[in-house]
Amino acid sequence: MSFNLNQTQLSIIDSVQNIMKNFDDDYWLQCDKENKFPHKFYEEIASGGWLGICMPKQFGGTALGVSDASIFMQKISETGGGMAAASSIHINIFGPHPIVVHGNNEQKEKWLPPLISGKEKTCFGVTEPDAGLDTGKLKTFAKKINDGYLVNGQKIWTSTAKIADKILLLARTIPVEECKKNTDGLTLFYTELDRKKIEVKEISKMGRAAVDSNQIFIDNLEVPDFDRIGEEGKGFKYILDSLNPERILIAAEALGIGKNALSRAVKYASDRIVFDRPIGKNQSIQHPLAENWIELEAAELLIAKAAHQYDNGQNAGGMANAAKFFAAEAGFKAATQAVITLGGMGYAKEYHVERLLRESLIPKLAPVSAQMILNYISERVLGLPKSY
Repeated sequence: MSFNLNQTQLSIIDSVQNIMKNFDDDYWLQCDKENKFPHKFYEEIASGGWLGICMPKQFGGTALGVSDASIFMQKISETGGGMAAASSIHINIFGPHPIVVHGNNEQKEKWLPPLISGKEKTCFGVTEPDAGLDTGKLKTFAKKINDGYLVNGQKIWTSTAKIADKILLLARTIPVEECKKNTDGLTLFYTELDRKKIEVKEISKMGRAAVDSNQIFIDNLEVPDFDRIGEEGKGFKYILDSLNPERILIAAEALGIGKNALSRAVKYASDRIVFDRPIGKNQSIQHPLAENWIELEAAELLIAKAAHQYDNGQNAGGMANAAKFFAAEAGFKAATQAVITLGGMGYAKEYHVERLLRESLIPKLAPVSAQMILNYISERVLGLPKSY
């Protein structure tokens, strides 16, 4: 494993920097203030083919690895877009992975090109109000009918549902009491987000207002057999294929926020004069920022190792979870320290670090909590007994 970026990765960084010149801090501040999806940004990313960075070439993608995608997402976040920018394209990059792996050729030909081109947007319907991380307790049910399924239930924290055309939906098709394990009997669908059958209610939240988060209510949604991915009852297994890439990408996005926040703090500490000297001359300002740099560099190495393992067909579960855990904490601490370094100005929206702090909490909370990651490491990596 080399620590030097290859030519493709350097080109990715250069391309992202050129794209992000068109979307400055004021653009993201306005999107946040107005709860407005960054459509222009999304369209520019799509027009460059970036939504297909990990997709097969025969469907319009570039078939690059998670290592390349993580660098792409890190730089999107790092150049000022934060989680608002990253979340607007995140699902299109990692979400279709179950289709790529388990979909048939006809499904891939129909579904992947519109996602890659940006013509269609999708959302991910998994989490439910009464289930949380206990996926086996999902209650949304897909009843078999003549040529498909009739779906009823609800989901929560379904990002981009307000603007999505499609939904990747996990629903129970076999009652849990008839299954050996509670994660059996779940089926994965990719289908139309029919707004006559799906009510979308936006959740007002602390940060990342530009990208909607929602609770959705599904009432007699008819899903054709064609829209089922793979075998009935194997849906939980299929979504596991996308979990490690998602953790790596979330980690990269958290790293980007941290690096952006640190650079703002360093600049302010260098420029701000108090008592006839830059505040950055004081060790009480310097040392916390130095610690942030060390932690962010360590997070970057964890992400690189996890992505390398995944791209080379190795078991990346431990490293992907470790990268997400560590990068989320490092990003949050850097954003917090940036606000503290700027003092009162750090609390002002015009300096942008308060937005980064609000958005830095997302990787700490989602898509899996720090406690569940520690459970995974304890059990799967260290071989300790399951604690829950």
